[in-house]
Amino acid sequence: MSTAQTDAMVLTVPPERLRDRNALLAREWLVTNGLGGYASQSLLCAPTRRYHGLFVPDLPAPWGRTVMMPRLDDDVLVDGEALRLSGVEFSDGRLEGDFLPVFDGFRRERQTPVWRFRLKGRRLEKRVIMPYGHNSVYVEYRLVEGDAVGLRLRPFVTFRMLDARLHDAKRPPFPLTVVNGRYDMHLCEGAPPLRLCLRPQGGLFVADYELSTGMSYRVDRDRGSEHIESLASPGCFTADLAQGRPVAFVASTEPWELLEFEPAAIFEAEAKRLDTLLSLTGGDQDEEIERWLTLAADQFVVAPGSRLEEQALARASGSEARTIIAGYHWFTDWGRDTMISLEGLTLCTGRHREARSILRTFANYVKDGLIPNLFPEGERMALYHTADATLWFVHALHRYERVTGDRETLLALLPVLTSILEHHIRGTHFGIGVDPKDGLLRAAAEGYQLTWMDALVDGWVVTPRRGKPVEIQALWYNALRCMEEWASLVGRSPSRWSELADQAEESFNKRFWMDAEGCLSDVIDGERGDDSAFRPNQIFSIALPHPVLREARWRSVVDLVKDRLLTPVGLRSLSREHPDYKPMYFGDLRARDAAYHQGTVWAWLIGPFIDAWLKVYKDRSEARSMLDGFRSHLLDDGIGTVSEIFDAEPPYHPRGCIAQAWSVGEVLRAYRNTRAIKEGA
Repeated sequence: MSTAQTDAMVLTVPPERLRDRNALLAREWLVTNGLGGYASQSLLCAPTRRYHGLFVPDLPAPWGRTVMMPRLDDDVLVDGEALRLSGVEFSDGRLEGDFLPVFDGFRRERQTPVWRFRLKGRRLEKRVIMPYGHNSVYVEYRLVEGDAVGLRLRPFVTFRMLDARLHDAKRPPFPLTVVNGRYDMHLCEGAPPLRLCLRPQGGLFVADYELSTGMSYRVDRDRGSEHIESLASPGCFTADLAQGRPVAFVASTEPWELLEFEPAAIFEAEAKRLDTLLSLTGGDQDEEIERWLTLAADQFVVAPGSRLEEQALARASGSEARTIIAGYHWFTDWGRDTMISLEGLTLCTGRHREARSILRTFANYVKDGLIPNLFPEGERMALYHTADATLWFVHALHRYERVTGDRETLLALLPVLTSILEHHIRGTHFGIGVDPKDGLLRAAAEGYQLTWMDALVDGWVVTPRRGKPVEIQALWYNALRCMEEWASLVGRSPSRWSELADQAEESFNKRFWMDAEGCLSDVIDGERGDDSAFRPNQIFSIALPHPVLREARWRSVVDLVKDRLLTPVGLRSLSREHPDYKPMYFGDLRARDAAYHQGTVWAWLIGPFIDAWLKVYKDRSEARSMLDGFRSHLLDDGIGTVSEIFDAEPPYHPRGCIAQAWSVGEVLRAYRNTRAIKEGA
C-alpha cells in the first residue's frame, strides 16, 4: 500500500463529536478475533452494557461467548499521582476515573482502537487488539513523549455467559495459580483457565483482592433491564513504561506457548492480514468508505468457535468451517442474516473461499428442506423456524456461482437444492408449503415468527404475517428460476421448475397487485384476510435477480417506497400513515419489540432498494447519493461499522446492535453497485 492509502486506514473521530462524557459513553469500539469472540466498550473505556468486556471469548459448548474480563482499571503513576485512563459508572450516578481531563483524541487504525492521552508533560497511547484465530486480547500502552511513568493494571474478572443474567455469574473467590510469572485463574469447572500476564515479560503482580460493588450499565438501565453488577479483582500488575518500551497486558485462554510473542509482532501480523484482505477486493482503492466497510465486514466472517466438532469435520474433508455472526454484541450465526449478507461480506470483498465454506457449512445442516434459522448461544443444535432463510440460501448460491464460476460447488450442492424445493412443494414444518391452487408459498405456525419481521416477546408475535407474505413469493419465484437455470446447465429438463415459476408469477401479479394504490399487498390469505400495510417487503419483487413483478409496475412501487419509506440510513419498516407506526425504538423490551418492525429503519434494506432503483432509473449517481448518510454514521455508535437499526424520524438515532452483518454487507454491496462506470471500462 502507498503512504496515502496507509493513512486512509486511519479513521479519526473529530474532536467536536467527543466533547463530553455522554458523547464518549454513547460511542463504542469493537475488536474481534475471527472466532466469534470480541472486546468492546465505550470510547470512554467504561462498560455501558452487560455485553461489554475487554475479553469475551467464544468458548466451546456449552458456554459460547462468555464475559471473562469486563473491566480493566489502568492507572498511570506520575509525580506521586495516579491518573486512571478508563472509567466506571455506578448506580448512584458517579463516574470514576480521570479519562476526561487527560483524553486527547481517538482514532481507529484498520480495526485497532487507539486512544491518545496528555498528562503532566507526557503523551501516551493505548490500543487494543485480538490476534486473529486466538482467544486472546492485548491492551498495549506506549509512552510517545516525556519521562518514564509507572503503570498499575487491575483486571476485574467474572464468568458469565453472554445471555445469562448478571446475578447468575460465577462468584469469587477464583483459584489463582502462579508458576514462573504465569498467572492462571480457574473461573468455572471444565472451562479453560483465564491466563493473565504482561508482555514483554517483566513487572510485578501484587495479590490485592478488591471488590467493586454497585457498577451500573447505563444502556441496560435505559432499557429497563438488570443493570447493576459487582465485580472482583484478584490483584494488580505493575510495570515501568518508558519511550520505546511499550507494555501490553494480556488475557487469554490459549496455551502459554502461544503467549510468548512480542506485542509488536501481533500488531504487525494483523496489519498484514488486513492489508491482504483489502488487496483482494479488486475495488477502487480511492473509495475510502468501501475500504472501511471491507474492514468492518471482516469482523463477521468467523470459524464457529463454540462448535469445535464442526471445524474438525470440515478439516477432515479438506475444507474449513465458516459462518457469519449476525451482529455484535448479542446475535449468534443466523441462517437468514448469513445468506443475505454473504454477497456483500464475502463476494464483494474477494473472499470467495470463505463464501464457499459458509454455503457448504449450512448445506450440512439442511433438515427437511430447511436451513437453520439460528444456532443458540453455546449450543450445538440448530433451530429451524424460518420460512425465508432457505430461499435466501438458494439466492446466495446463485450469486456465488455467478461471481466465481464455481460449478464444482454448484454440482455438489444441487441434490441439496433439489431436496429443498421438493420439500417446499410437498410441504414441510411450520406450515411452509406450496398452495397447489395458485402455486404460491404459504407459511403459518402458531407462536412462531417465520419471516425476517420476527419480533417475539412474552409469547406475543408482533408481526405474525401468517399466510403468503409478499417477499416469500419473490424469493420462491427467484429460487424456481434459479433451479430452471441450473437444470439446463447440467443437462436436465427444466420444465418442472418452469411450469411452477410460471404459475407463481401469474398468481402473484393477479393476487398481490392493488391497482388503485399502485403497489403490492404485504400478505394475502392471512388470518384476517389480506394485509395492505405499506411495508418495504414488496421491493424484493423487483430487486431479486429474477423479479416476479411485471416490469410495467416497477416504477410505481419504487417511487412509492422512496417517497414513504426511504431515509438517509435505510428503509422504514412501515409507512407513517399506518396506525401501528412507531417513530422511536426505545424503552423496555416490550416497547422496543413493538417498534422493531413497525416503522423502525433497517439499514440492510438499502441494498435491495438500490437494486430496484437502478433497474428502473439506471442512475448510479443519484443512487449513490442515497447512501450519503452511512458515511457520517461510521463515526457514530459503533465506530467504523454500521448499526442494525435506526429511529424512523430525524435525527435517525442508531439503535440495536452497534455492528450488524447484513447492514455492513448490503451497504457495501450498494456502494459497489453504484460506482460510476469509468470511461473505457
